[in-house]
Amino acid sequence: MAFSEAERARITASLRESGRRLFATEGLRKTSLAALVADAGIVKSTFYTFFDSKEALYLDLLLEQAGQTRRRTIEEGLHRGTDARDALRRFLRASVTILEDDPLYRRLVTHPDEMALVVGRVRPEDARMPGDEPAPVEFVNELADYVAEQQAAGTIRGTDPAVVVGALRAVLLLPLHAAEFGDRYADVLDLTIESLTAGLTAGPR
Repeated sequence: MAFSEAERARITASLRESGRRLFATEGLRKTSLAALVADAGIVKSTFYTFFDSKEALYLDLLLEQAGQTRRRTIEEGLHRGTDARDALRRFLRASVTILEDDPLYRRLVTHPDEMALVVGRVRPEDARMPGDEPAPVEFVNELADYVAEQQAAGTIRGTDPAVVVGALRAVLLLPLHAAEFGDRYADVLDLTIESLTAGLTAGPR
């Protein structure tokens, strides 16, 4: 079926809007093609005229935000730190803010298995940003690379970057439980970030 340029733009925008909403609330596995195409006014088979798979749509949405997410968490966060403690603090603050603002990013952080599903289903060349910008699966590794460098320099404790990254990811679960802390949430978050970053950058014990 042939679509005009205007129709293709409208349908693509509708699929992206439905995808962002459904992937964030239902997840990749539970989101059906029928639900994705409902608002676009097309049948399920026509979906493949626009995207190769659900995973391709999911990746398209991530790439759309990848540059901004990397800029806020890595370039303006991690790499602007005056020292290792400040760098980790900045990274966590930026990540928490994005988690509070972007439901799809929140879903990705809490369900990393979905990114693995996406990478496993799309072509390697499709999982890259245009130009020189890293795709989501790549720039997330920049945090681990930074931690490894700082551990080698002795400014971050330990020798396993994965352990430090895991501890930092644990902080990112706090926004998901904000309601449980009520009006103390901000204080709990502040204390958690300050305590963790101070502990990770303290001298050997």
